[in-house]
Amino acid sequence: MKTSSEAKTKRPITIFRKENYILFFTGLAFIFIGFVLMTGGGSEDPAVFNEEIFSTTRITVAPLLVLLGFTIEFFAIMKKPTE
Repeated sequence: MKTSSEAKTKRPITIFRKENYILFFTGLAFIFIGFVLMTGGGSEDPAVFNEEIFSTTRITVAPLLVLLGFTIEFFAIMKKPTE
C-alpha cells in the first residue's frame, strides 16, 4: 500500500511545459496578426481599382508573419522539456 508521501510526490505527466505553451501562444499571435494584416483593401465601388490591395504590408509582411508564426509553432511542439 502506498504511503501518503509517495502519493504527494507523484506528479501528473504532461507533454508540454511552460516554455512550450509560451512559444505556442506567441506563434498563434504571429499567425493572427499576419492574417489581420492581410485583410481589407477592397474597393467600395467595383468600377474603381484600389491600389491598396498590392501594398507591401499585404503582399510581403503579412505572409512572412504567418510563416514565422508556423515556424514558432513547429518549435513549440518539438522543443524538449528542460528538467
